[in-house]
Amino acid sequence: MPEYLQRRFGGERIRMYLSGLSLLLSIFTKISTDLYSGALFVQVCLGWNLYLSTVLMLLVTGLYTIAGGLVAVIYTDALQTLIMVLGAIVLAVKAFNAIGGYSNLEEAYLKAVPSKIVPNTTCHLPRADAMHLFRDPISGDLPWTGMTFGLSIMATWYWCTDQVIVQRSLSARSLSHAKAGSILASYLKMLPLFVIIMPGMISRVLFPGLMMQQGVTLGSAGLCCPSSAGVHQGVFSVQHPDTALPSGASSSLTDAVACVDPEECTRVCGAAVGCSNIAYPKLVVELMPSGLRGLMIAVMMAALMSSLTSIFNSSSTLFTMDIWRRMRPGASERELLMVGRVVTVLLVALSVVWIPILQSSGGGQLYIYIQAVTSYLAPPVTAVFILAVFWPRANEQGAFWGLMAGLALGLARMGLELAHPTPRCGVPDRRPWLLADLHYLHFAALLCATAGAVVVGGSLMTPPPPSDRLRNHTWWSLSQEPPQHSMDGTSQRYLDGSCAAAPDSWQTTEGLPALRDTTESPFWTRVCSINAIVLLCINIFCYAYFA
Repeated sequence: MPEYLQRRFGGERIRMYLSGLSLLLSIFTKISTDLYSGALFVQVCLGWNLYLSTVLMLLVTGLYTIAGGLVAVIYTDALQTLIMVLGAIVLAVKAFNAIGGYSNLEEAYLKAVPSKIVPNTTCHLPRADAMHLFRDPISGDLPWTGMTFGLSIMATWYWCTDQVIVQRSLSARSLSHAKAGSILASYLKMLPLFVIIMPGMISRVLFPGLMMQQGVTLGSAGLCCPSSAGVHQGVFSVQHPDTALPSGASSSLTDAVACVDPEECTRVCGAAVGCSNIAYPKLVVELMPSGLRGLMIAVMMAALMSSLTSIFNSSSTLFTMDIWRRMRPGASERELLMVGRVVTVLLVALSVVWIPILQSSGGGQLYIYIQAVTSYLAPPVTAVFILAVFWPRANEQGAFWGLMAGLALGLARMGLELAHPTPRCGVPDRRPWLLADLHYLHFAALLCATAGAVVVGGSLMTPPPPSDRLRNHTWWSLSQEPPQHSMDGTSQRYLDGSCAAAPDSWQTTEGLPALRDTTESPFWTRVCSINAIVLLCINIFCYAYFA
């Protein structure tokens, strides 16, 4: 993405800025969240310390990422995807069976309340619109206007411009393979609604609280639940906290997934703002039998390590190719390799430091935190990318100042968010109106529009880009001729993901591998196109059904 915008607009500053922004987003929304998720899962399953679990994840993931590079990451991802999908489907089937099927989910979810509530509040009650995508644009926690426009802007940034995704598309053997990979990923992207989100809701139904006695955990939903701390001295089934216990046993009710009391939440998951993040691992530990529980633990760790390896590899590539190589044009391959490894270590260290802030942000919901931070930083990139592709008049000056204006506004909102976090249940909301009244998804749409307006205004007030900047770089100027080597100092990237040396290190173009032909087989073109249409229809149906 940074290289494309440099070819489209020229100059160095946009490319350098986007590379730095990608690294920043990797720390805030990728590495830190993946580390926290994995550590939290290990903590729930084994009772280990959160930071000890983080270190163990880093050691295992870092070893084969640094040793194997992109090839090892892609092959590992492919293998782990199969395990993840099968394991998640098995857990989803067992979860739905536990509540009597999908037809009972909505009724059961609305009745899942914690035992210990904050007086004179309603934050312990599940939302009445929990089964709907179209929620009130003013009072909804995920307003339909924000989901439709704001989330689409962030999805465009991630799926069209993020280094992790782009790197995999560039590594495809052919254009048909790249299209087919994107379509397969889109099919898989339909699964989380049914194998992650709904099982997470079921987790609240089954485990709103856990009846605790010394050495024993009793499930409050009538299930036999082994203690998540690893103590298995006895197994009991209870239907309600008032159910009689074995003679001589003392008990106390500890809320779990649905907790709202800060003391209870801190005791359960270490976060005073809520324990929604443990919903899925709690379901794995408490619901699955021993053999399948081990499989699902492997699945969850595979998913998190798969994501981490992709981010490590992409971030190190981004820094070495777009930043370090600009600072040291004569750097050897060995130097670039060592710099990439050092950068990976530094990114991880910064991400670990960020975890305590992450833990208390987003109202205790990791998804909310990720989307909120992304909405502050990514929309200007989406605006510039769309205008670069579809508006030939956009130039470097307009694009750069659009990015800068968007960054200033986004950081201002992010700073306010960190200074005034979402109040806990029962605490009055005294945040500034920009936080309390303007949803982060609405902010993303406004930020994208503002950045786009600055790009348009700046471009119209300055000279148009030269014609050689437009050839093959906009939707309207594509040709069937193979691309030539860049003349502006950018490296040449091939469809197989490899990179040629920077032009200042070229002596001649002889010996360089020829770019592969981008023409496609008519048969596979039709197969990809038909699947894209089918996928679009499935998306529209699901969106309408759950609206």
